[in-house]
Amino acid sequence: MTSSIRNAAPLAGRVAVVTGASSGIGAATAKRLAASGAKVAVLARRADRLDDLVDEIRRDGGTALALAVDVTDAAAVHAAAERVAEELGTVDVLFNNAGVMLPGPVDDVPADQWQQQIDLNITGLMTTIGAFVPQLVKSAADKGVADLVNTSSIAAQNIFPNFAVYSGTKAFVTHMSRTLRAELGAKDVRVSAIEPGIVETELQGHVTDAGVQEWLDGTRAQMDWLAPADVAEAVNFLVSQPARVNLQQLTIMPTRQAS
Repeated sequence: MTSSIRNAAPLAGRVAVVTGASSGIGAATAKRLAASGAKVAVLARRADRLDDLVDEIRRDGGTALALAVDVTDAAAVHAAAERVAEELGTVDVLFNNAGVMLPGPVDDVPADQWQQQIDLNITGLMTTIGAFVPQLVKSAADKGVADLVNTSSIAAQNIFPNFAVYSGTKAFVTHMSRTLRAELGAKDVRVSAIEPGIVETELQGHVTDAGVQEWLDGTRAQMDWLAPADVAEAVNFLVSQPARVNLQQLTIMPTRQAS
C-alpha cells in the first residue's frame, strides 16, 4: 500500500459504530468515518433514515450496516453489538452520540422530559458503552488502539438558564469520560469527550418551551451555528491520531459564540 493511499484512508481496517446516526452529527460522522476508510455500523430508531444513509455511504464506495435500535433497550443494544462483530468485525471505534435536549424552566416541573433526557443521555450512553467496551478492549489488544468518543456539550461547562437537566446529563458525560479514560487508557482504549457549542441539528426542533425557542432563534440571527459536518471532522481527527495520542476533551464552538 502506498503512502498516498494510506493517507487517503487513515481508518482503513477499522470498524466504527455510530449511535444517533439517523440525522445531524451522527449521520455526518458516519459518512466522514466511512470516507476515511472505516466500516461503519449506524444505529438509531428510524430505520428508513438509516437505510438512506447506508445507501449513500455505499454509493460513495464505503461499507456500512444499518441497525434500527433504541439505545435505551439494553437487550437490543447487546444484540446489535453481536451482529456488528459478526458482519463487520470487532468494533474499535464507538461514537456514542444518541441524545436529546428538552430545556425548560425547572419550576414548570416537566418530570417526563427530565426522565427522557436522563434515560437517553445517561442510561442509553452507559448501556451502549457496556455493550461495546469488551470489543474495544479486544481490538486494542489486537491492533494497539481503540477509541470511545462520547458526545457531550458546552453546556457541561457553562451556565444556560432553563437547561439544568440537559446540562447535568452532559456534565455526567464529560466527567464520566475523563474517569473512564483513566480506567481504559491502560488497555490502549482512548476515551474522548467532544463538547460542541450550538450546532444546527434536529435537537432544536424538539424544544417545546417558547422562551427557550425564542432564545435559540435569537442566537441563530446573531451568529453562524456549527454544521454537523464540522463536528464530524473533529471526531474523525480524534480517532485518526497516532495510537500514543489521546485528546481527552475537545470543545468546538461557533466563532461568535462566547460561552
